[in-house]
Amino acid sequence: MHQMLEDSFHGIAHLLFPHCCVGCNTVLEERKEILCYACSSLLPRTYFETKDGNPIEKSFYGRIPIASASAAFYFSRDSVLHQLLVSLKYKQHKEVGLYLGRLLGYQLAIASRFQDIDVLIPLPLHPEKLQIRGYNQAAIIAEGIQSVWPKKIALDAVMRTGFSASQTNSNRIDRWQKMQGVFQLSNQQAIHGKKLLLIDDVATTGATLEACGTALLQGKPASLSLATVAYTL
Repeated sequence: MHQMLEDSFHGIAHLLFPHCCVGCNTVLEERKEILCYACSSLLPRTYFETKDGNPIEKSFYGRIPIASASAAFYFSRDSVLHQLLVSLKYKQHKEVGLYLGRLLGYQLAIASRFQDIDVLIPLPLHPEKLQIRGYNQAAIIAEGIQSVWPKKIALDAVMRTGFSASQTNSNRIDRWQKMQGVFQLSNQQAIHGKKLLLIDDVATTGATLEACGTALLQGKPASLSLATVAYTL
């Protein structure tokens, strides 16, 4: 009887409040799904996880020493992926971050270049921005990764001490200048001698990842790698 009532409740809720694809608003049968099959097929894979010297790795040459770097998908404006990231960052849809994290995690889990990672480090938000948004999207993505690729997450290894406004319209030099001294190592014990994977949503110029990575390297980890959901061409 209890199961019948529960099934009836979920059926009525589905009719009144249908769960729809973020990309095209098609009604989805499973609430855990985020995209329909058609929209999910539009996500442009990079396959960077399998390629040494891929574009994201090359962008860090001469900047900070990294072991490996990857991004799950190519980013472009007005794409399905853009809609997903906007939903995650500005519309309180944390389930989107878990979904994207799972997709990234599936790729990393079978990539030989990332098999020895010890700790996931979500790129931190400034406390003021965290209070405004209510959550750190990079931490949500890391949780999604962890759900399919069991790794420890360290939330307190590094902190963001400088508040920066949105850098969407900033050029490469402006972003780099704004990021100087923004991050500070806060828990060396959590990362000393460990193989780290720094996580964020999008890699654009890499200025934010570089600044955070520089702070992490002060803690003398065994190595530092990077992974993001999206990579901007």
